[in-house]
Amino acid sequence: MLKILSTLIIFSDYIAFYAALVLAYLFGSIPWALVIGKVFYKTDIRNYGSGNLGGTNAGRVLGKKAGVIVILLDALKAFFTVVLCRWYVPEASIYAGMLCCIGHCFPIFAHFKGGKAVATCFGYLIAISLFVTHHFFWMAIVPLISFFVLLYFSKMVSLSSIGSLGVATITAYFFSESLSVFASVALLWVFVVWRHRANIERIRKGEEKKITWM
Repeated sequence: MLKILSTLIIFSDYIAFYAALVLAYLFGSIPWALVIGKVFYKTDIRNYGSGNLGGTNAGRVLGKKAGVIVILLDALKAFFTVVLCRWYVPEASIYAGMLCCIGHCFPIFAHFKGGKAVATCFGYLIAISLFVTHHFFWMAIVPLISFFVLLYFSKMVSLSSIGSLGVATITAYFFSESLSVFASVALLWVFVVWRHRANIERIRKGEEKKITWM
């Protein structure tokens, strides 16, 4: 009887773990840029600007206020994913946060065409730094500062995003005691670089769009 009970407990843990991953992906798939554009502006931003379902394109198409709201909501997706997992399925926290970021890029609710996960990755970094590594300054604040420093000098959101997540990977290497955390941040950085491959080509050609508000 004890053996059966222990087997059931282990089985239920596996179910909880994989259920958390699936729910994280679905939560990440919520396309806030599309929702806000259609509900409040009667606009499908996929038909304008870069067509990207992210905060930058939302700001470009719908205005600065909408862009900021989308960025915050996209970041909160990963933040709350990690927080909820820490409460209920702690062993899934790191992987669920990653899947939330992937869900943002390939949302099932928007034909698998989403954003580039920069804001979502930062939400993930904030949550991981607060509740897993406890190095909030080095793993969240420093990358965020580096983003705005790079943005100030380059005026390019894409370059600043790639560079700041590269900084996050470096700080994760030095300040995370968990190999899984470092690996997750490094993989997300590689993923974000890959998502920006068209931007990188435009940067190389000197054709990347630059912001005008800084």
